[in-house]
Amino acid sequence: MNLRAEYDRDFYAWINKNVELLRRGDLAEVDLEHIADELESIGKRDLRQLRSRLQVLVMHLLKWKYQPERQSKSWVATINHQRDEIEALLLDSPSLRGELDKSLETIYPKAVRDAAGETDLPETIFPESCPFGIGEILAEGFLPK
Repeated sequence: MNLRAEYDRDFYAWINKNVELLRRGDLAEVDLEHIADELESIGKRDLRQLRSRLQVLVMHLLKWKYQPERQSKSWVATINHQRDEIEALLLDSPSLRGELDKSLETIYPKAVRDAAGETDLPETIFPESCPFGIGEILAEGFLPK
């Protein structure tokens, strides 16, 4: 089986064959180039997921703070779910914790845009930089006043 060709033809079969070869120690036979690409892709995917979940979490915290009359159990459920998923990501990949502050800077303007869109509040009502620290954002039970 030509593993490089199998990569494009049947990804699942390619994975299984490479796993088998790696477990047998047949390193000369594995498709190292594609394996490296896939491992890099997994790291990027996890970082994208962290940023996405952080964006949704911050958006809901902003909605909670700036539209208190609409606070709901649904918002709390979303906040808790995003925290749980971020915690799971950080348990699996603790080094992602070092990306949190930089990610917060990246996602905050998008969280403001999304919060404004869902609340019909103007973007200018929200602070220019995130009013919550990472510790607060991830703290179980934290809801801004």
